[in-house]
Amino acid sequence: MAEAATAPQLWVRRVTRFGAFAGLMALAACVSGPRRGTAPPPPPPPAVETPRPVGPELPEDQNRHRIALLVPLSGPNGGVGQSIANAANLAVLDTGGKRIRITFYDTATGAAAAANRAVGEGNKVILGPLLADDVRLVAPIAQRAHVPVISFSNDTSVAGNGAFIMGYTPAESIDRVVRFARSKGMAKFAGLAPAGTYGQRAANVFLRSVESAGGQVVSLQSYDRSKGGVAAAIAKIDSASPYDAVLIADNARNAAGAVTLLRKDAPNAKVLGTELWNTENGIAGMTSLHGAWFASVSDNLYRQLAAKYRLRYGSAPYRISSMGYDAVLLVSRIAQDWRVGSDFPMARLMDEGGFTGIDGPFRFRRDGIVERALEVQQVGPGGLTVVSPPPAKFGE
Repeated sequence: MAEAATAPQLWVRRVTRFGAFAGLMALAACVSGPRRGTAPPPPPPPAVETPRPVGPELPEDQNRHRIALLVPLSGPNGGVGQSIANAANLAVLDTGGKRIRITFYDTATGAAAAANRAVGEGNKVILGPLLADDVRLVAPIAQRAHVPVISFSNDTSVAGNGAFIMGYTPAESIDRVVRFARSKGMAKFAGLAPAGTYGQRAANVFLRSVESAGGQVVSLQSYDRSKGGVAAAIAKIDSASPYDAVLIADNARNAAGAVTLLRKDAPNAKVLGTELWNTENGIAGMTSLHGAWFASVSDNLYRQLAAKYRLRYGSAPYRISSMGYDAVLLVSRIAQDWRVGSDFPMARLMDEGGFTGIDGPFRFRRDGIVERALEVQQVGPGGLTVVSPPPAKFGE
């Protein structure tokens, strides 16, 4: 079952499992603008039943594992957190929820306080939080209690020491699309990355990926997001050697504007993007990006989850809500042979075979960073087309 330590908008009436997900047992800090699905404006939410009291009077559960979900349920990121919580609730219902009991905690009122309460109430694993800064506050508290943290951040700097990240990382996305471009005969690369932490990390990954794939980076420029900043960076790229492909490590909307300028001197260069594009609404309408490639998780099962979400909650989910669903699937799978009341078997998270979820196969490395099987998608007027499916197994 699912319950709330605050009073988020959660509907917990039982529903029938749906076929597409019945076989599944078993994303954040740097990502901007999580994408919602296409749906009409949501109707007023239905009345919410007052959750049963939790806290010091929280009853012990002898038959189910206590799981905490820490996300922002209020404040500026409340919509994203609520979407993750709702998706997690759907996963509990779809898997039967017989072995787990999830309580939601609002990190917007203080991530450390939420973690202390979650640990004090006997939760054995924490799903979340969403933001990297919150992970830094939560992880030490959880580690002292031998409670692993499976966060939705994509900031690799917060992974380790019992903290795992599920967020879509630029490293995997960039490496995948660069290798695909090399397989198509592209050898000379240029790159554009915004100033800041994400841009710096993306630039470093880009350099390593191109070198590892046997290509050459002829120019790599950083820019601030003003129009003049982008134009100046592009002018430096244009003065370099010709290139076959250019990576733009920014969201799709900013990338579209940059491509318009790039096309004046490089009309035939292939445009490459990052995982940020998968959170962008209306990308098909950005004509300058038509033909561009980027690597991301598959949307096939997500579209089914989004349809079910809209049916139940009357609004479209944020794209990263799938991580909430998949985190519950992961815990549900491990819960099958995890003794109630004992510590969470953290070593199981690093199973080399990994897990399967809405976003496809994934597994955690020893350093706590997620590894995913990504596909390469091409932007077109009709939407996104898969031009390279995800590998059938890790290591391919």
